[in-house]
Amino acid sequence: MSDIEDDNEISFSVKFLGRVEVFRPNGLNILEEAAQSVKTPDPYSSEKATKKSKVHLFVSLSGIDILENKTKFLLYTCPLPTISFCAVLPSSSKVFGFVAKHPAVDAYHCYLFKSQTQAYVLVSVVGDVFRAAKKEERVRGGRDLIVEALRHKNKMLQKENSELKRRLADKNNQQ
Repeated sequence: MSDIEDDNEISFSVKFLGRVEVFRPNGLNILEEAAQSVKTPDPYSSEKATKKSKVHLFVSLSGIDILENKTKFLLYTCPLPTISFCAVLPSSSKVFGFVAKHPAVDAYHCYLFKSQTQAYVLVSVVGDVFRAAKKEERVRGGRDLIVEALRHKNKMLQKENSELKRRLADKNNQQ
């Protein structure tokens, strides 16, 4: 189920399968390997302890937040610039995931989810968010250049105005 929380954020309720450290930032084979790893029990991994719980994914221009459904505890937050890949698992159309770079260390993690009906929709939404963020970045960058140009023009006009006032005062003093 998806809900538009406000104009910039969409929420999906999905099943969280787990988070797996991966060695490359993208590729369908990374998703396949991560899915295999999640299926294999690992008693030493705390990453898989929270698997298969229902979560809310909040997708916005700032990134993806994963909240545990019952407690509303924030499990993970992935800023948009850290996300390098998102796709539906080729071997299972109900499983999708994304890869994100850890913000503090040089490591990548694949986050896997299952949705009975919305896997493709969510991957599409993430793609749309990336495009919107890029567009906003271009527009913001363009606006910054326009503002800077206007500031420069304003400064030049103020100098010209001061010079004209000085000349006018000199002419009035000569009369």
